[in-house]
Amino acid sequence: MAAVSGGPRTVLFACLDADTLGGIQRVTHTVAQGLAERGYDVHVLGLHRAEHPFRYVERPRYRHHVIHRAPAGRGSWLGSRGERLRLRGLLRTLGPGFAVLSSPGVVSRLGNLLPGRLLPIGQYHGSYEHARGSWHLGSVSRDYGGLEKAVFLSEEDAWLFSEQALLPNTWVIPNPLPAWPSRTSTLEGRRVLGVGRLEGVKRFDRLISAFAAACRTVGEGWELHLIGEGAELDRLRAHARACGIADRVVFRGAMPAAEMGREYLDGSVLGLSSEHEGLPLVLGEAASHGVPSVAFDVSGGVRSLILHGRTGLLAPAADVPALGTALAGLMASKRERRRLGAAARAHVEAFRPERVLDRWEALFDQVIR
Repeated sequence: MAAVSGGPRTVLFACLDADTLGGIQRVTHTVAQGLAERGYDVHVLGLHRAEHPFRYVERPRYRHHVIHRAPAGRGSWLGSRGERLRLRGLLRTLGPGFAVLSSPGVVSRLGNLLPGRLLPIGQYHGSYEHARGSWHLGSVSRDYGGLEKAVFLSEEDAWLFSEQALLPNTWVIPNPLPAWPSRTSTLEGRRVLGVGRLEGVKRFDRLISAFAAACRTVGEGWELHLIGEGAELDRLRAHARACGIADRVVFRGAMPAAEMGREYLDGSVLGLSSEHEGLPLVLGEAASHGVPSVAFDVSGGVRSLILHGRTGLLAPAADVPALGTALAGLMASKRERRRLGAAARAHVEAFRPERVLDRWEALFDQVIR
């Protein structure tokens, strides 16, 4: 689908912080690059500077802006006259189009400052389950209904927000895969993957415990490779030792995005043990490489990627023994890995970048009608 002919062609993506290593940022840069390649005038705005910037796109075709020189949480929002001038100056230069506000915090800070020619679209990258346990649900209920559209990650989440937050303007666009691989894993290696920041919410301690339980019922040779970095590294190392599998848990550190394809090709199962997720890209990326996943059932987004028993396996949230049983089943059966992996790859065709970009353009068309 080509860019809207003769219609609004500017798209501003606004994030609290556009360059930290994280799911919101990765999706933002992927979609921004894709729309820029389709002829839109795309801008990515970070309200704050990232403390440890991560480069998502090597040759961006969009423009990038940072307003506040301090990382989020340090210093006041628009605390200086210079910051206000930078923001207003940027907004004055933008032509008619759309402002995609990536989180409740961004909606509350930026929504009332946008010029009328930029039509506001609110995104929520989490699940309804997570929102109702935090301040997010109140913020979405209060601020998103007045926007042109409120965009959620799955049909289930959009329905729940529509019903429970009384939103009349919900829309569904899943996170896109960054690319579509031409090769798939052989699923013969004895390697379980865990991918993400080594932070508390990801609960890699539970994945380590589940893997340890699986190893007690499955033959020798399997390893758990954790790809990511974060504050939990030392604690997770100690937990692996306590579980008696320190020699089987390999901490790989952060991996450049361009090298992740090789990691999926070397993997045979992916484990996801987070407390909450929206629509986790790692499940889609693994599936696109033909690698089946085992995950806690924590959101509509997870359930949209893993159809239990058909494209992967789900365990009840926080049920570590059930996660371990699911892991053991796939570790023990190459035939089952291949069955679920092939079905998973076919299922995530809907998340190919070009198909998700088509959905963004359909949304733009809907907004300006």
